[in-house]
Amino acid sequence: MENALILSHIEAGVLTITLNRPDRLNSFNDEMHHQLSEALTVAERDDSVRCVLITGAGRGFCAGQDLNDRNVSVDQAPPDLGLSVERFYNPLIRRLSALPKPIVCAVNGVAAGAGAALAMACDIVVAADNASFIQSFCKLGLVPDSGGSWYLPRLAGHARAMGMALLGDKISAQQALEWGMIWQVVAATELADHTQSMAKQLATQPTYGLGLIKKAMYSSASNTLDQQLDLERDLQRLGGRSADYREGVSAFFAKRPPNFSGKQS
Repeated sequence: MENALILSHIEAGVLTITLNRPDRLNSFNDEMHHQLSEALTVAERDDSVRCVLITGAGRGFCAGQDLNDRNVSVDQAPPDLGLSVERFYNPLIRRLSALPKPIVCAVNGVAAGAGAALAMACDIVVAADNASFIQSFCKLGLVPDSGGSWYLPRLAGHARAMGMALLGDKISAQQALEWGMIWQVVAATELADHTQSMAKQLATQPTYGLGLIKKAMYSSASNTLDQQLDLERDLQRLGGRSADYREGVSAFFAKRPPNFSGKQS
């Protein structure tokens, strides 16, 4: 695609999505949102896709919203930023959490504002050792969006989330790891190969069951213990009826590697 702001390709069951505005640190404009939405539609509808890998082109992962698209002078009416959140960012985060396939995020540089929230909305986040995370909204008189105010307290804890949101300090990849915001830190030179290998391994696993795990984990944030126990029962029932469960048990007793189809039946 000419002027592709999102690059995507499928290999070995992995849909790799690359944010492709390196000259703007992969910050979002409306067209980039539209192209990312199209790529996620492929992830949702194509059964050959069993894992998604999201990364950025160039030296940054994503700097959030491109402020050139939201600039306003003193003699203009203020923009409705809530409309942008409702139209683009909220649907994006909801789609990522609802996608019944694992999502790996390779944070190859700075992840700021909505870019940091995008990373945290993925299921497994691996960052380069030179990457960083910034909640930059406070510098503009704004509020963390794209789920940032939901993910941060749950991942890093209330005190750290408040510090990040109110001070806007840059957090290193290693610090993000120690705070529980991400899964792993690797050398920048190894990030692409490492995350591709991880995604390809996930693509060989029981995809339907991994989708059930996602549902259980995300539901736990709002469920009581009793509700979560009931949900676990219901999801376990579904998993136990799947073709991959039958294959997993058969392979276990035959002492052979399983050959998962990734399908429910």
